[in-house]
Amino acid sequence: MGELRKPFLLLAMLAIALAIGVELGAGLLTGGADAAGALRDSADALDVELGDVSGVSEPSGRGTGYLALIDAVAVWSTGLFCLSLVLPERIQGRVQGLATLIFSILLLIASVVALIVAFVELSIMVSLFLAAPFGTLAYLAVWGFFPVGDAALLLGLALLLKLAWAALLVLAQPRFLQNKGLVLLILTSLLCTVLLQFLHGLVPVILVSILDDLGALLFAVVAVVWGLVLLIGSIPAIVKAVRVTAALPARTGGSDR
Repeated sequence: MGELRKPFLLLAMLAIALAIGVELGAGLLTGGADAAGALRDSADALDVELGDVSGVSEPSGRGTGYLALIDAVAVWSTGLFCLSLVLPERIQGRVQGLATLIFSILLLIASVVALIVAFVELSIMVSLFLAAPFGTLAYLAVWGFFPVGDAALLLGLALLLKLAWAALLVLAQPRFLQNKGLVLLILTSLLCTVLLQFLHGLVPVILVSILDDLGALLFAVVAVVWGLVLLIGSIPAIVKAVRVTAALPARTGGSDR
């Protein structure tokens, strides 16, 4: 199948790193703009009466940022491939299991915390929206207008970078397609990005924040699953590394005699 093409692998690492950078920066790049006029138009379309909405700003949302929890696994996996370029296979095998174990634990902690935050916020959103009229007005004042256009632009850029990442991995080594875990990770990342885009366009704009938070909740659950997969997968590697390390002194002693 040919040797590993290092330039393509390094470009793949750059592409997925840029993608997760876009997702992590989404909270700073979206939201904050004045939404008073647009909020009035949306509320009128749904026959919802609003009072003074001056000073109302767009929420940044959580969905795009929560995609980074999943793509952190993509960055980690690609990073391990890149690590093979500088470390001997023997040393990499010993380090990889322990490093993956630590990473998976940190990912699980971050994902569980993020899941709880998204669930609490989603519960507050739905409760306020259904508590007409004052609860609904409070919901509209905080989450009533989502920056769908800005979010779509960022998600489109992230999706493009992820497609480039997947294509560059295949160009680097076609045998990566035989790695079922890697293929599943690529599909998961791409499908979650497309799903969030779909959710943003599914309902009127004043309800997008609810579906965005629902998407964030789902992504946190998916990240927990991937964290568990990495955690379980790291155990055999650690056991093997321990056995190899423990056997080294005996082999050395035998050769001395």
